[in-house]
Amino acid sequence: MSHVPRISESEWEIMKIIWSSHPITAEQIAAKLPSDIEWSEQTVRTFITRLLKKKAIGFNKEGRSYHYYPLVSEKECVRAESQSFLQRVFGGATNLMMTNFLEDAALSEKEIEELQRILKEKKGHTQDKSSGDQG
Repeated sequence: MSHVPRISESEWEIMKIIWSSHPITAEQIAAKLPSDIEWSEQTVRTFITRLLKKKAIGFNKEGRSYHYYPLVSEKECVRAESQSFLQRVFGGATNLMMTNFLEDAALSEKEIEELQRILKEKKGHTQDKSSGDQG
């Protein structure tokens, strides 16, 4: 999907549940909310209505029940939100963002190895592109 809607923090809570188990009813969503979120079923329905208007979710009506499902993937939304955050907070400078997070993060050996693997892979792609451009 080319257009990924902006999803509020509260709407993310609803979307996480819909992404993890769909089709799903409003009642089921309310029941699956984390225990620290004490929203009424009406509040859940309000967020569902907003997500429907944003075309983030769709529904099928079965009898008297509405079963909701995602129209955008979690990966698409995470990517869009990451780009928005990067632009808003770091002016689009990926290196500043990464440096800031890495300086403050407590990383395990396994996490450091995974980051090194990703960076090596990125470095390989960059070298492939630059050598391909010269030919």
